[in-house]
Amino acid sequence: MRVVMLSLKMKCSPQRAAKFSHKYIQKRVKQVPSKQKITAITGLLSGAAVWGMVWYPFRILEQAGISGMLASFLTYFIALIFGLMVSGPVWRELPKAGKWGVLLIFSAGWTNFGYVQAIIEGEVMRVLLLFYLAPLWTIIFAHFLLGERLNRYGYAVVFLSMCGALIMLWQPSLGLPVPQNRAEWIGLSAGMTFALTNVIVRHSQQLSVNFKSATIWLGTVVLTGLMLLYQGNFTAQLVHIKFDSWWLLILIGLVLCATSFAVQFGLTHLPANQAIVLLLFELLFAAVAAYFLAGEKMGGQELIGAVLIISASLLSGRIQDEPAALTKET
Repeated sequence: MRVVMLSLKMKCSPQRAAKFSHKYIQKRVKQVPSKQKITAITGLLSGAAVWGMVWYPFRILEQAGISGMLASFLTYFIALIFGLMVSGPVWRELPKAGKWGVLLIFSAGWTNFGYVQAIIEGEVMRVLLLFYLAPLWTIIFAHFLLGERLNRYGYAVVFLSMCGALIMLWQPSLGLPVPQNRAEWIGLSAGMTFALTNVIVRHSQQLSVNFKSATIWLGTVVLTGLMLLYQGNFTAQLVHIKFDSWWLLILIGLVLCATSFAVQFGLTHLPANQAIVLLLFELLFAAVAAYFLAGEKMGGQELIGAVLIISASLLSGRIQDEPAALTKET
């Protein structure tokens, strides 16, 4: 019936109308994003939301006498336990992981611990700014490790992202975004390993999302555990943790566990340069959280930066990753 009505509107035969309708439907289907892509984008945005607000509970724990190192160890240990209960025997994938799996453990471990430690020690604005220079490192890592190339839209996305971050976070009184203390150097290095982690996850297509998530939890536990042992008094620090703080640690661990699954799915099914832009939404979530939780108001400068970041994220859908051409003239 719909084909007949279409033929009347087009003033042509039903056969021609049916052919046109079929082509129209095919075109429309191609324009609709796949469920997998929508799920991947949602996973990355949920991760950005969690990391944009997780600084607050970590600061509460720090005020309760739990250092960022100990809080990172305990929360990711809890995430590892619950994650393995859901994931099953992910260790069976170890033979397929190889050197990339080992590199993923240490890069993700330093990213998570470095972020928490820097955001507790240093000034939030400068630490976030240095951390979110990650798109620059992503381009370098993705080019050499994945063979990805950006078209003009990709470079526009990176440009808008960086401009948005600079406008939103830069303050004349703080000077240029150059590391000036330990916390800022940690934040910068964590941003570099954050970009490397994204690219490794994208490269390791032979590994499951569950395995990648487990390596990230394990990497944070291993790195912070070794540092706690080197620091000493590990048992004494555990004994002094209050009951209320344990509940908060468990809650953070569960949230980090769920977030890891969501983010790793997104990183696995989206190009690295697009993923890093979507994760930049963390800056917007952090600004909103700071307004409601810490009483920090967003001015015109922050709003302009947020608009640029959102624009970059919307434009990221036009990024087309093309394999690097490895041809040789003969």
